[in-house]
Amino acid sequence: MGSGGRMSENKIVLVKRKTRLEELVVRYNTVQQAQFYIERLGADFSDYISEDLTYRKAVETAVIELSALGRVQVLERQHVPNFIFGDEDTVVVLGQDGLVANTLKYLQEQPLIGVNPDPQRWDGVLLPFTVNDLRLLLPEVFRSRRQVREVTLAKAELNDGQSLYGVNDLFIGRRTHVSARYLLRHGGTAEQQSSSGIIVSTGLGSTGWLRSVLAGAAGISRSAAGLGLTAAAGSIAAAGFPGAAGREQAAGANAGGVAAAARMSQDTGRQGQADGAGAGMASRLAWDDPNLYFTVREPFPSRTTSAGVVFGRVGKDEPLRITSQMPEDGVIFSDGVESDFLEFNSGVEAVISLAEKRGRLVV
Repeated sequence: MGSGGRMSENKIVLVKRKTRLEELVVRYNTVQQAQFYIERLGADFSDYISEDLTYRKAVETAVIELSALGRVQVLERQHVPNFIFGDEDTVVVLGQDGLVANTLKYLQEQPLIGVNPDPQRWDGVLLPFTVNDLRLLLPEVFRSRRQVREVTLAKAELNDGQSLYGVNDLFIGRRTHVSARYLLRHGGTAEQQSSSGIIVSTGLGSTGWLRSVLAGAAGISRSAAGLGLTAAAGSIAAAGFPGAAGREQAAGANAGGVAAAARMSQDTGRQGQADGAGAGMASRLAWDDPNLYFTVREPFPSRTTSAGVVFGRVGKDEPLRITSQMPEDGVIFSDGVESDFLEFNSGVEAVISLAEKRGRLVV
């Protein structure tokens, strides 16, 4: 035991977030003004109050439980990107799932414990524990007697030395999600593209953005086939352009990419039926899956751009390289947090690869 009966002198970092009510008060200055705004829109303000009270109580309980075991530092969500975590820190996140993902990418393999502050409200795939579990759970973590699941992370590294990690996914494109222009290189193929952005997903993120993309690809493929349309039909629109033969080849490759995405969706959907995860959509991949998967959103073939490389796998020795051709508003962000981003404007190259580190979630 350490001083004062503590089990560890290493720091326990408790990561918390603002509730919806707190965010409204920041915007409207007082609870009363926030209530007026919400009720004027016909919403139930009592739900905001209930959520706030439950979360505050969870924070209070967590601090009491953790303080009996070690030194506790409470950290607000907005300070996580700039916080320096110690090598021996234990990190406790008072969820939701998004807060777990957004914290995990800033760690250097310190164990992370996801805690559900309100099980009646949140499902919490990454929140297997409650605040009442902490007093018994932390001693097991300190003694390395608790199972830890490793999580594959994605990494975007720029040629100016900046980098950003993603736990679920990375987005590469324009800030406003309008057309992004770039040169994409993967697997020995280089292609000029115009699209609404590129999504790169991890195994942990396979039930999020990747799942919706694959479900859409499968649905479009089925419906288009029923109408007698194929992806290769896009070459008809390009027939009058110079170099149409090359674009027809690209359109054929695009058809293959869409088909591959649809097959992946169907295959993982069948696996999902087998293990009860659901039907017709992408089942979850392993959290430590050794690959990333990229998809190009709404690629637009034209005189100067192609749509041949729209879906693929990023492995250990096969990174994805993207060179920005966007004069402004080019960004790379991860896990849906647009406020924490890398600028990605003309001339900057990003190498998207498996991260050299892995996340570690206590289960």
